Amino acid sequence: MSERVPVNPGRVEWAGNNPGIYLRDSADGPWTALAVYFHIVLSPRGRGRTMIVLGEPDRAEGLAANNVCLTDNHDLTRYLLEGFVSKFPSFRGKAGLDAMSWHDLERVHIEDALPARYTMSAAAPQVQAVMTLEALGEPFPVEVTPETSATGAHDMYSVFLEAKAASIAVNGTRLRGRVTDRQFFGKTMSTAFLALSETWVSPLAAG
Repeated sequence: MSERVPVNPGRVEWAGNNPGIYLRDSADGPWTALAVYFHIVLSPRGRGRTMIVLGEPDRAEGLAANNVCLTDNHDLTRYLLEGFVSKFPSFRGKAGLDAMSWHDLERVHIEDALPARYTMSAAAPQVQAVMTLEALGEPFPVEVTPETSATGAHDMYSVFLEAKAASIAVNGTRLRGRVTDRQFFGKTMSTAFLALSETWVSPLAAG
């Protein structure tokens, strides 16, 4: 086992909170709805908030399919999409990600009633999207290397709370699907989670 060091010599890509909800009809079925929320406090593209919802992940259409992006920093969101979201296994290759409609985020409202419930509501002129996490478990720390991170290229540090139930809604319509289980970080976890103080680091190149 390699020796742990107190300071990672790599480059910090971004830091912030990054909850996610991934829904499907059955444990082995395709994703029916996906949602992630980024509240970024530090990045090369500045600070910002972004909510991405794919109501029909495999359909190449925007708002009509509830495939939407609400953001108050478009440059930051493009950076997150290119280097991170598009590489996440659940989002990789999804037609809805390229086709989603973009909307200027006007406000975000957080309802924090942990551990019972945590709700994020994002509003733009044409669309409102809501992510609700329920029955959250005990927090646990996560530290992964590129071999096991979602992008395959970064170190990642975070505090996770998994949610036993969750829902996604766009303009008042609840999207199809439910939380299921998956193998994540070497353990069985639900497909909905609250990720706090998440930090992604590009490792120092060898040589």
